[in-house]
Amino acid sequence: MEATCCYDDGQIVAVGTDVWVPEHAQVIDAHGQYVLPGFIDSHTHLGVFNDGEGREGADGNEMTHPVTPGIRAIDGFNPADVALRDAIQGGITAAWVTPGSGNVVGGQGATLRLVGHNVMDMILKAPSGMKSAMGENPKRVYGTDKKFPMTRMGVAKALREAFIAADNYRKRLENDPHTERNLDQEAMVQVLERHIPLRTHAHRADDILTALRIAQEFGVQQIIEHGTEAFKVMDALLAYNVPVSLGPGLVARVKPEVRERGFAQAGILARAGVKISLITDHPVVPVQYLVVSAALAVREGLEEVEALRAITQNAADFCLVGDRLGSLDPGKDGDVVIWSGHPFEYRSVVDKTIVAGRVVYDRQRAQEVRRGE
Repeated sequence: MEATCCYDDGQIVAVGTDVWVPEHAQVIDAHGQYVLPGFIDSHTHLGVFNDGEGREGADGNEMTHPVTPGIRAIDGFNPADVALRDAIQGGITAAWVTPGSGNVVGGQGATLRLVGHNVMDMILKAPSGMKSAMGENPKRVYGTDKKFPMTRMGVAKALREAFIAADNYRKRLENDPHTERNLDQEAMVQVLERHIPLRTHAHRADDILTALRIAQEFGVQQIIEHGTEAFKVMDALLAYNVPVSLGPGLVARVKPEVRERGFAQAGILARAGVKISLITDHPVVPVQYLVVSAALAVREGLEEVEALRAITQNAADFCLVGDRLGSLDPGKDGDVVIWSGHPFEYRSVVDKTIVAGRVVYDRQRAQEVRRGE
């Protein structure tokens, strides 16, 4: 379908086949190509685990205490991470950047635009979710040293205690506004008051159910991260209206709790009515392969339109920026990607990436630069 987008201060003004285009506008001929919203990866560690930098670039896991909600991903984010360039060239214009899953509560994630030299200029919403983790990761980190928590029981207790401490802190503040600030409890209050969701790393079905149980106990919004066995507990997810940020599927069975990993789960969940996004968990899977993951999910039974929605509007909703990103609608930010062909076709490439109405990647120009022209 032919379409015309006009931008004003980085926002889309109009979309259609017959819209007025100002004389001063830059016109891009995308005839025969696919024009889509910028893709969004709703679970990454971009910039906090820097590509190719090893220990020096690893700032995503503060594994000195199992509960660290006061940690903020933006304080460890490096805008110079070369993976951001890969993302833009792969059609991904925004992402949720989160601390890792070594802790029961890992800290505050942020939704970032993936172009910029200063993290403050890249923030779309921060915080936009509180990272928590069930299962093997916190068990391994602390259990290896015989520290709490070393079992799934301990992990659940630690999460409950974090919420109880935050609730007690909130009550003290109500009685005494001069109560000394506590960054960890202050951050957890944002979850209790439903300003941001609890985004819980959980692979196994039993871990997912534990996460749902705790979220219901404290009345918090929740998104299940990874959800490898989410298809086994779909009734519970639907009953509590909890979505799943699904993946990564493009990995080996690196630990027992991901034995069921694959791409068929996306179609199973979507057909049942569970809202999903698809993720790379970069650097677990390089961020530019988000589109490959979506294409493989289609091959394994996910409807094509649902696959596109999983890396556009659904992902934007999960990242709390659905009013700004995720579709080509007037009033939304002008994040647009022009593909040479259908993005799920393996020969298709990104021709141009446009962020906030500005061309930030042009494949032809990039090729000319590489050739020294």
